Amino acid sequence: MDEEYDVIVLGTGLKECILSGLLSVDGLKVLHMDRNDYYGGESSSLMLNQLWKRFKGDENSPETLGSSKEYNVDMIPKFMMANGILVRALVHTNVTKYLNFKAVDGSFVYNNGKIYKVPATDVEALKSSIMGLFEKRRARKFFIYVQDFEENDPKSHEGLDLTTIRAKELISKYGLEDDTIEFIGHALALYTSDSYLEQPAIDFVKRIRLYAESLARFESGSPYIYPMYGLGELPQAFARLSAVYGGTYMLNKPECKVEFDDGGKVIGVTSDGETAKCKKVVCDPSYVPDKVKKVGKVARAICIMSHQIPDTNDCHSAQVIIPQKQLNRKSDMYLFCCSYSHNVAPQGKFISFVTTEAETDDPESELKPGIDLLGPVDEIFYETYDRFEPTDDGAADSCFVSTSYDATTHFETTMMDVLAMYTQITGKELNLSVDLSAASGEE
Repeated sequence: MDEEYDVIVLGTGLKECILSGLLSVDGLKVLHMDRNDYYGGESSSLMLNQLWKRFKGDENSPETLGSSKEYNVDMIPKFMMANGILVRALVHTNVTKYLNFKAVDGSFVYNNGKIYKVPATDVEALKSSIMGLFEKRRARKFFIYVQDFEENDPKSHEGLDLTTIRAKELISKYGLEDDTIEFIGHALALYTSDSYLEQPAIDFVKRIRLYAESLARFESGSPYIYPMYGLGELPQAFARLSAVYGGTYMLNKPECKVEFDDGGKVIGVTSDGETAKCKKVVCDPSYVPDKVKKVGKVARAICIMSHQIPDTNDCHSAQVIIPQKQLNRKSDMYLFCCSYSHNVAPQGKFISFVTTEAETDDPESELKPGIDLLGPVDEIFYETYDRFEPTDDGAADSCFVSTSYDATTHFETTMMDVLAMYTQITGKELNLSVDLSAASGEE
């Protein structure tokens, strides 16, 4: 550990592994360390006996649930938008060659007591039962505008400057009802609050287009894809990538301590009495508790089931978003379901998560509306974890800290943090304009 590195990365969570891979591809000399003896950190993937030990204290899971090693339960389950930032990063770094993906069967939204498929195009709007007859026509016109919109073609803008008019003003032009605005904003554009309504409409339109383009890519029932065997494969794939470019990985390194000089600038990391020198450190919040602040708490339930989520068209994998107003809450609730079809559970078993930003100290009561939608469950585990974010951007001391994972069951917010950190670390934007046909790992 006597060498000097450009960057030392602490923790092998998804964000840290992606950044380690991107920086290695850029030609930086990277050392990647983790206090644990396994990859993944907070975003690790557990077999059933490991899950049992974590929540019940022993490794003896019931035989009725099947073989422990056939389970790959992701602790931070998130689907990937097929044309989204993460898939672009995977293609950009060529990590796709280490992974196999499969399309996710369904994308749904909860509205007035029922679960509906999320309509994302003019054709789907006319078929959907989530809207009445006249609203379908209004929504169809709105979707046609979004589908035809090209940023570099003023003719497609119909006289509107989306960089100046707010999303709310664009929506009002089409006279859409509140329920329609809600599912478009939260289940299509994937906003986590309604503040987007006061922001320029360009981001809103781009997000809906991303959803529709991702949906068209695999012609399945959703815009999402997910790796076979779950997300646990991702950190290891990026570790392989980093190694190819000369990066070094060290697991099981206790007491990793970030060292600063007298001026408060990062100079290295000490572990086991040895110090590795570096110019910059990238880490998750657990490595530098004095550089982060608590900003919230995620409540979640992990459920093992023997059936699909009811009313999701028999989908073996699905996301259901429950917009906040449906439950008189300040934050959305998310249902995530994956199964043996993605090799994350034995034949006939399904893994479901219900997650939300905690608003009380009673996660069981808070999550009940989501859990009630699952039907009978074989086993259920409850957990809450605190969310942290850095107190500064790392520019002054060269210590760059990721934010904790939020309650969403898709990767868009996670990757926005990764891209922002990449820019802070390198001083440049990451160019992800890649040919997505290279992501041919889908099955």
